[in-house]
Amino acid sequence: MKDTAITYEQIRKNKEIQLLIQKGNAVLLELGYTEHSAKHAAKVADTAGNLLDELGYPRRTAELSRIAGYMHDIGNSINRHDHAHTGAILAYSILKDMGMDLEEALTVVTAIGHHDEKTGTAIDVVSAALILADKTDVRRNRVQNPIPANFDIHDRVNYAALSSKLEVKADKKVIQMTLELDDAICTVMDYFEIFLQRMLMCRRAAEVLGYKFKLTANGNKLC
Repeated sequence: MKDTAITYEQIRKNKEIQLLIQKGNAVLLELGYTEHSAKHAAKVADTAGNLLDELGYPRRTAELSRIAGYMHDIGNSINRHDHAHTGAILAYSILKDMGMDLEEALTVVTAIGHHDEKTGTAIDVVSAALILADKTDVRRNRVQNPIPANFDIHDRVNYAALSSKLEVKADKKVIQMTLELDDAICTVMDYFEIFLQRMLMCRRAAEVLGYKFKLTANGNKLC
């Protein structure tokens, strides 16, 4: 098939990708994880693409980050363990079948394969944008457990999130996450305890983009 400029909209409408995301979220729901549905995929895609747009990267680069953002969790349909790597392999097959330029497809799958904090790190601007978008998606409606008494710490952190914002402060060369938590549900220290590795990953991602990463939670500067 001839290489074509695959768009984000084509990715969102692709039935195979939709089914992989749905199955992945069903698996995680059964395992008690937070939401990883099409809503999370779209939010990560939009945040990643908008970040690179705001930083002045080429439109196509931003589009590739949206594609990577939307597809980044499809590996959960196979298993949560090692989902970044299996997701990258699935994505490469799908993008090749769709006729995507192979260099672009490799950029997308490399970002997907490096988005998990246990095995990955930012290695280019597309992977950096994906990591920042994914690791800062903290919100109450990601909690899928209907029984508050059974919340684990990840549920409590997400349920406690009153607001979460990622913004570029170009004059200071800073990418900042501002988080407001209901500390009757989850303290700032609870958040930092479980998200420290993710925040360190975000710091590396921001550095790849030529910026510093800052986190403010309930008015306290944490990093």
